[in-house]
Amino acid sequence: MSGRAAVHSGGAVAEAHRSLVWRALPEAPDAAVLVLHGGKEFGAAPPSALNLPGLRMLPFAKAVRRGAVAADGRSLAVGTVRYRCRGWNGDRADAARDAEAALSDLVERLGPVPTVLIGHSMGGRAALRAAAHPCVRGVVALAPWCPRDEPTAHLRDRSVLMLHGDRDKITPPDDTDLFALRARGDGARVAGYRVLGSGHTLMRRAGDWHRAAAALSLALLGLAPLPEEVDTALALHGRNPEGLHIPLPGRR
Repeated sequence: MSGRAAVHSGGAVAEAHRSLVWRALPEAPDAAVLVLHGGKEFGAAPPSALNLPGLRMLPFAKAVRRGAVAADGRSLAVGTVRYRCRGWNGDRADAARDAEAALSDLVERLGPVPTVLIGHSMGGRAALRAAAHPCVRGVVALAPWCPRDEPTAHLRDRSVLMLHGDRDKITPPDDTDLFALRARGDGARVAGYRVLGSGHTLMRRAGDWHRAAAALSLALLGLAPLPEEVDTALALHGRNPEGLHIPLPGRR
């Protein structure tokens, strides 16, 4: 859904929901990164302006912008996805629909530029679900919510990098592993990091999370080199568990 105006039955005009908020929008960017925050399993109320899951992701957008400045001269647009409601809401999959709407808005504004999605928790699930969009080159999923029946076939030929704290009590790291194995079996290029000592909120080792997500996003867009261990893992095929528990380097 774009930000076009909507007319109510009484004739009043109201601004429609904007699914995409730009954080950096240079002229004629070569690529884009969209950042998606977490939410709840159910919830119809819209996130507030001070929504903590949304605020938590702003440093990730900033880290991507900072990393892009050091790239090889190509310019990068950075945006955040704005949800209509806090919850995933069962088969409605509202966050995924909002991610798809944001991608449509991106194409309308920029054309079909290569795009990477960074998503945390429910936002990770939404990013993975929306990754079939033709602009999406890959997903960086942070402590993603990956139910065991979540589809993976649409991820064929996509690059999926999954980072999960070993102390996460909200979204089980084991579910991420199972999702990664199924996605790799369906033809996705998959690698995984374990963030030792960190939990679901990404607060412990926050700087390591920010730097890794930014660097990996730029690498998937060809603006920076991939770490050798990630490059090796992405080349594996079938339900091979290698390269899914790479220890994330950095300060604990």
